[in-house]
Amino acid sequence: MTANPLAALGPALPATTLHSLPLLARGKVRDNYAVGSDRLLMVASDRLSAFDVVMKAPVPGKGRLLTAMALFWFDRLAHIVPNHLTGQAPDSVVAPDEVAQVAGRAMLVKRLTPLPCEAVVRGYVAGSGWKEYSKSGTVCGIALPPGLSMTQPLAEPIFTPATKAAVGDHDENISFAQLAAQIGAERAAEVRDTAIRLYQAASAYALTRGIVIADTKFEFGLDQAGRLTLMDEALTPDSSRFWLADELAQGRIVALDKQPLRDWLASTGVTGGAEQAALDLPEAVILGVHERYARAHRLLCGS
Repeated sequence: MTANPLAALGPALPATTLHSLPLLARGKVRDNYAVGSDRLLMVASDRLSAFDVVMKAPVPGKGRLLTAMALFWFDRLAHIVPNHLTGQAPDSVVAPDEVAQVAGRAMLVKRLTPLPCEAVVRGYVAGSGWKEYSKSGTVCGIALPPGLSMTQPLAEPIFTPATKAAVGDHDENISFAQLAAQIGAERAAEVRDTAIRLYQAASAYALTRGIVIADTKFEFGLDQAGRLTLMDEALTPDSSRFWLADELAQGRIVALDKQPLRDWLASTGVTGGAEQAALDLPEAVILGVHERYARAHRLLCGS
């Protein structure tokens, strides 16, 4: 009998069903529960999204991989900016029959006032940035040298903020001036400078592990004292472009992210909306995403 590789990954968790805490929101990946008035329990499900649409099929183990990577980076980068972790065990705030749902995939965090933006930092021009650059030679209004390729690093990383869209809506790139108008010039500069420092520190480490971080996005909030605080997640394949460094050195991009899903969707001609959400994913796509996330975790976290 031939073993089923997908079944070997174990059961997936497409959504949590905690009864001991009030559910506040379900995002593309995380289910957020209130823990009193000052904390949140964030549980990473195995949901999979692309083009701002959540797919019908989850990826077994994805939520645990995301959580492990986020916790690794929160610890490694804590000297640059405070983060939202409380240091308390997530299973301490749920009922005994709910521990299995949160084990290895949850963070108990401080409740913050989120800033209405995503802090995107790019060391390469890819994705939506490449589309804009190909048309106008700019990314979020920032003029870049002509003739760049996607495999060519920028001389210095650039900060290209985006709006924070609701589930099902699309994030939109904005200029730094637009961000400053939203949150104030001083706070916008703090977000920019902090995001770039985080990216530079993470990129330098990742390169020693064989990974190039082409770009990434951070989310920040303010604590009760008004201090900028890193929140949500950080530097996972859901929020970053991880490329294999040895392949990039040969002019090839091999990404450790959900590219197998994007490629398959492109082959079907369906890249958005309810039609995409209803699609049944081939097992090869699910396995391909899992393998890339697991490899990113193994390389970066050393396990």
